[in-house]
This record gives sequence, structure tokens and C-alpha cells, in this order.
Amino acid sequence: MSRFFTAGDTSSESSSSDEEELYSGDEAEENAEEDSTEEEDDEEDVSSTSEDDAGKTGSSKFLKDTATSDESEDEDKVIVVKSAKDKRHEELEVIVKLIDNASKIGDWSTIAAEFDRLNRQVVKITTSEKAPKSYIKTIADLEDLMNDAIAKQKVTTKKMNATNARGLNAMKQKIKRNNKDYAAEIERYREDKGDYMMTDDEEEAVVVEKTKKPKAVYVDGIDAGDDEGFATVGRGGKTLQYTPESILKHLRAIVESRGKKNTDRAEQIRVMEKLLEVADTPYRTIRVLITLIATRFDLATGSTATFMSQENWKSAEHEVRTLLQALEDNRNMVVVENAEEWEDDDKPPHPAAGEKLKIPGSVVSVVERLDDELTRSLQHIDPHTAEYIERLTDEQALYNGILRALLYVEEIKKDPKLEQTDDGASRIIMRRLEHVYFKPAQVVQILEETAWKAIPTHLDSEITPRARDLNIDTLVQTLSTYLFKHSADIIRARAYLCQVYYFALHDQYYKARDMLLMSHLQETIGNFPINTQILFNRTLVQVGLCAFRANLIYESQNTLQEICGSGRQKELLAQGVMIQRYSQVTPEQERLERQRQLPFHMHINLELLECVYLTCSMLLEIPLLAQTGSSPEVKKRVISKTYRRLLEFHERQIFTGPPENTRDHVMQASRALAAGEWKKSADLINSIKIWDLMAESDKIKAMLSARIQEEGLRTYLFTYAPFYDTLAVGTLASMFDLPERKVAAVVSKMISHEELAAALDQVNSVIIFRKGVELSRLQSLALTLSDKASGLIEANERTLEQRTQGTANAFERQGGQGGRGGRGGRGGRGGQRNDRGGSRTRGGQQFGGGALSNAIKA
Repeated sequence: MSRFFTAGDTSSESSSSDEEELYSGDEAEENAEEDSTEEEDDEEDVSSTSEDDAGKTGSSKFLKDTATSDESEDEDKVIVVKSAKDKRHEELEVIVKLIDNASKIGDWSTIAAEFDRLNRQVVKITTSEKAPKSYIKTIADLEDLMNDAIAKQKVTTKKMNATNARGLNAMKQKIKRNNKDYAAEIERYREDKGDYMMTDDEEEAVVVEKTKKPKAVYVDGIDAGDDEGFATVGRGGKTLQYTPESILKHLRAIVESRGKKNTDRAEQIRVMEKLLEVADTPYRTIRVLITLIATRFDLATGSTATFMSQENWKSAEHEVRTLLQALEDNRNMVVVENAEEWEDDDKPPHPAAGEKLKIPGSVVSVVERLDDELTRSLQHIDPHTAEYIERLTDEQALYNGILRALLYVEEIKKDPKLEQTDDGASRIIMRRLEHVYFKPAQVVQILEETAWKAIPTHLDSEITPRARDLNIDTLVQTLSTYLFKHSADIIRARAYLCQVYYFALHDQYYKARDMLLMSHLQETIGNFPINTQILFNRTLVQVGLCAFRANLIYESQNTLQEICGSGRQKELLAQGVMIQRYSQVTPEQERLERQRQLPFHMHINLELLECVYLTCSMLLEIPLLAQTGSSPEVKKRVISKTYRRLLEFHERQIFTGPPENTRDHVMQASRALAAGEWKKSADLINSIKIWDLMAESDKIKAMLSARIQEEGLRTYLFTYAPFYDTLAVGTLASMFDLPERKVAAVVSKMISHEELAAALDQVNSVIIFRKGVELSRLQSLALTLSDKASGLIEANERTLEQRTQGTANAFERQGGQGGRGGRGGRGGRGGQRNDRGGSRTRGGQQFGGGALSNAIKA
């Protein structure tokens, strides 16, 4: 019995192996004929099943389990083997059904996703036959549905959600491009929908032999410019041919791939460079240049680098220059933003007679992006290297492009048919002004002359005409005036600030100050963007430095107080990011802050700014400290808290060595000035090396020495006036090395401002100090205590009123004694103080009037 089964098994295995060999040969033939992988898998499954059933003979039939025997009893079931063609059509019908269901509920997001699947499926079907009629019906109905949805959105107040809106916008472009290839079939369908779907035009399927995609093909007889006989190969093993007729199709494919993942932008740039070489008409050249420039900027945006490389930037600048040259040579073509996209890639547009061909694009945006990329590169390059200097030389080429773009914008503005606004000209003029306002006039003049030499002589500007004797003040005035008249609020404010900055830089203080005050920007600057606020801060600082150079110490300190007193000069002037230890700055905010930083060549020297601020504060604070020190009853006021804090810190030091930095020089000069050593103070101030960075540094040092002499004289009078009855003017003149006329002028000014209780005897050239009722130390302290107690009472009453919400009168003490009792006398205590201190004056020395005054009061 074992032999029987063994023999049966052996025979069955041998027959099964023979059948498998036969099947494998048949399967190889089928693989050569069939292209679809799905069909091969399905047929292999069916074949293997049938072979297994047929190949089991002998004992194999009797070894089936119960489940298999039960299944075999159902002989009525017929296994249907479907071809790949039928499977594709079934999948198509399933996708069409899904699109129909989504159309009924207006789910455009699903429609957009399924529409892509539908097109991919149709590509498989149309390789061997025509497009199915169900597909034609679906795309025609989708177009009608889309038009109805767009029309409904225009009139209804209820807007669709964001997901459906994105899907509808995507379908708008997809259907427009897709239905163009099936326009004839869609027309037949719309003429008679029922008859079109009933007719069954059977066409023989054309068998197309497909070749496998070769990796590389060697092509004989190609141009010598190709890489050693190798050509670029596309899908299907065909060599890509770049012809003038295929330029627009290549450009459309590149534009459609923008923003998609895994897009090789470098390869797209190489393709467009080849297209530019074969472009045979100005229209095609302009179209290629516009797309090529935009792709170069995309290459910088999508890469991991933080800025555009110098090579790419120079290529983009050259292409912008070529584009402007092409537009200047072909006046019948214009690049404007309001132009419509040309859809037909097979033939170029032909405008009507007398009209200009509009090409969609923006010359102004391209130049602005070029400017922004250069600024970004300067932000990230180390300014102390030769690379920064080399990169900065590209600014001349950029300025040439800005000026040339302005000439083009002026040209197209003259044609009223183009309907161009003033926005483009305002933006390009603002860019030109921003490259001019912070530079000395000599540098700007060289920049302008070089730019005009690079522009053809037949081109000229109406706003800033070409001139031999160029005046930079007039240029800045002209550009600013145009922006005042034709631009929006933000650009107008920036132009105003640029003009004020230019005037302050060139020592026109009163003009810059008057313009800044008349603009009232200091009241509304908080509502402007941060970039404009930074420009306002820079302008304010430059006005303060201009006042210092003009020997206006008080005005300079008052102007610089807001910026320098905050301790955040770097951040306010966009010259550095201050990372604080416990700051709540997010990474996004820090990134935006770094993007706003100015290039190094636009920086204002912060050490010079601090030196000017501290020097001005010293010249104002030291006499004030002497005045309040000799007369404690004078109301104390602080001009610069920053300076006071630094001075107190310096005085607390036990040992002070020689000055090492700017701050040390100013602090030691302050102590010397307070002690009456004006020569030492002047030497310390003049030894600061930072003054050499200012124009006419010798003049600045002489001015500072003269001011230190004057303030030393005032400090001496405030400090030692109580110890003198009379003081000769000549003595003061010899002490401070000043002319007697100057000393008399300073003393007279102090007397007129009631800072000094004295009289000037001009006959004898003597200062006569008036002695009044001087308060003792105890009386001075009592007055100080009284003032502080009164302030404390007022603060308590204000707090009580706030907490009780207006019911503070219930707690008010009855009677006037001790209560507020009116603001005039501050109650009983205030009246007593006024009686005792009625003879006090504003000056440092008190004069009660003597016996005659007491007789009058009696």
C-alpha cells in the first residue's frame, strides 16, 4: 500500500513539474506581450490555481480536507478572468462614481484629489484606445459645475470653507488645461448628450510596442557643444530637442512645477539657459528671461543657504539687464502686472495694430528682490573680511539696474492704454533714495555719474533728468518731493525721514530739526511698521549728532536722551540683537529681528554715539550738581539718569586707574571738572581717540575745550559763591583762561536766569554777591522733611481715592488743620511753610531784602 501511494505521489509530482515548466514558458510569452503588472499577477494566480487542481492525481485527490471537499461540491460557480483593459475601465468607473457623489455635496477637495486619479487612469487607457465617453462626460460636467460654483460665490454672501475654496481654485486651473485637449469631444457631447452616450464607436486598438527607458543614449552627429556626444534623454528614450517652437511648452511645464517637492531647480535653470540660446523672437526671449529670473530667486529661497550666492546674484543681475535691454529695443512689448496669461503654447500672440503686446510680469518686483538679496548677503557676511568689501562693490551694478528700471517705468506710464498707477514708480524711487540718503554727497555723486554712463545716451528721466553739474541736495529734494505727492503714507513717511537724515548728515541742523518737528512723526511713529520705526530712530540719532557738531550741547543731549538713555541702542538702531538671559523671545521673533538688521556699512558708530551723549551730559550735569550741592533747597532735577548712575558707580570705586575706554575718560573728566580742574578735564576729553572718526576733529576738540572752560566757570561760581562777597572779573578770567568779556557774558546770563544771586559792577569789573537770610543745615533738613512728608500725604490720599472709588470724602478729617483744605496752601502745614520761606528765590543764594524789606512787611 505504501508503494501505491509512493508511486502515485511520484507520478503526480512529475506531471505537475512538467505542467509548471510548460506554464513558465507560456508565462514568459505573456510577460513579453502584456505591459500591465496587475494583469500578470492576476493571470498567474488563476493559472497556478487551475494547475494545482489539475495536477493533483492519485492519492492527492483523496487527501483533501473536509473544507476543500465542501467547496468542490459547488460546481455552479464560474471563475471569470478579466483582462487588463476591463480592469482599467472598472477602476475608471469607480473614480467617476466617487466624483459624481462628491459633486452632489459640493466637496471640491475630494473632487480635486479624485480628478488627479482619473487623469492618471485615463493615461493608461488612452495608450491603446480613445478616451472613454464616460471620461468626456465627467470632465464636461465638472467644467459646468465649476462655472456654476464660481458664479454662485460671486453673488452669495455665504462663503465656502477654506478646504473647499482651495479645491475649487485648484480645479479651476486643472480643468482649464485638461479640457483644452478634448475640446472637440466635449463639443460633441454638449450638442446631444443622449445620442453621444448611446453611440458606440468601436475602434481597433492599436498595439504600441514600448521600449524600456534607456539610462543614457549615445547620439551620433550632435553638436560639438554637447558633453562628449551625450544628449539629454527624456521619457521613452527620446532625446530632448530644444527648438524655438517648444519654448513656451517647456516654460509652462517649469512654471507648473514651481512650489512642488523634489523639483530640481538647478536643472530647470540649465534648461532655460538652453532655451534662451535657441529663442528666435523678442517675445520668446522676454518670456524665458522672466521665468529664468524667478527660478533663480526660487533656488535661493528653497536652498539651505541663508542668502543668494554671489554667482547666482550676478547671473540674475545680468539677466535683469538683458531683459531691460530687450524691452528698450522692442517698444511694442511691455511687461506689466495686469497682463493676462497667454494660454496657447503653439503660437505666439499677435496684438492688434497700434497696440502693445502685454506680457505678465513685474520689473519693479524683480529689482526689489535683487536689492533684498544683496542686503541679505551683506547681513550674513563678516564685515571685517575682504569678502564683504568685494560683495559691496556689487551695489554699483544694483544702482544701475534701479535707475534703468525707473526709466522703463516712466516710459510705460506715458501710455494711458496700459493703465499704470504711480505705485511702481514710487517703489523704485524709494529704493533709489534708500541707497543715497545715508552716504556723503561726494560718494553719491560718483554713484550717480557711473550709473548714467552705463545707460544709453538716448534714455533720460523726467523726474531726475541727466545733468552734467549734478547737485546731490537737489537730487534728494526731487526724489523726496515726488514721493510726497504720489505715494502712500508709509512710503511718504520713509521719504521724509530719509531727507531729514541727509540734511542732518550734511550739517544742516536747523533745516533737519524744523522738518522733523513739522512732520509730527514723533506722535504717530508707533503705528508704523518696525522698519520705519528703525529709520526714525536712526534719523533722530543723526539729528542729535548734527546738533553736537553745531555746538548745541543742550539740544544734542535732549535729542539723544530717548535712544541712549534706554540702554538698547543696538536693538533700536537695528545694529545687533541683544539676547537677554530671561527674555521671552520666540525663535520666530528672533529670526524676524535678525532679518531687520542693517548691513555694516550703514551702521552708526555706537561708541561715538555714547561718547557724544556722555560728554553732553557731563557739560550739563556737573554745573547742576554744583548748584544743588551748594543750595539744598533748590529743587533737584536729573537731566540724565544713565550719566548719574555711571558717575555714582565711578565715585564708589576705591581705586581708579588711568582711563582705558571712552566711558572712563568721560567719568574722570567729570570729576576733574567738578573739582575746578578744567584743564585736566579738557585734556581727558580731547584724548579720546573716537573724535578722529568725525569730520574736522580738530574743530570739534577746540569747541569742547571752550565749552569745558565755560562750564568750569559756572561750576566754580555755584560752588564757591557763598564764600565770596565780591569777586573780580579779571581774577576769573585768569583762572579759566577766558577773556573778561566772555566771563562777564557768562555771569550776566546766570544772573538773568536767577541762577546766581549777585550783581555785576561793570564800572569796576566786579561781581557783588548778595547775602540773604541763609538757612542753617538743620533748617534745610527740616524743609526737605516737610516736602517729603507732604508728598507722602498726597500719594496716600490718591491711593485712598482710587481704592474707595470716589468715597474718600467720608474719611477726610474735619477742618483745615492738617487736611488738604485746598491746593493753594496745602492746609495748615503748607501755610506755615510759606510764611517761613516766603523770601526764597529760584537762585542758589537767598536774599531776604534786609531791614527795608522787614519794614515793608510790617
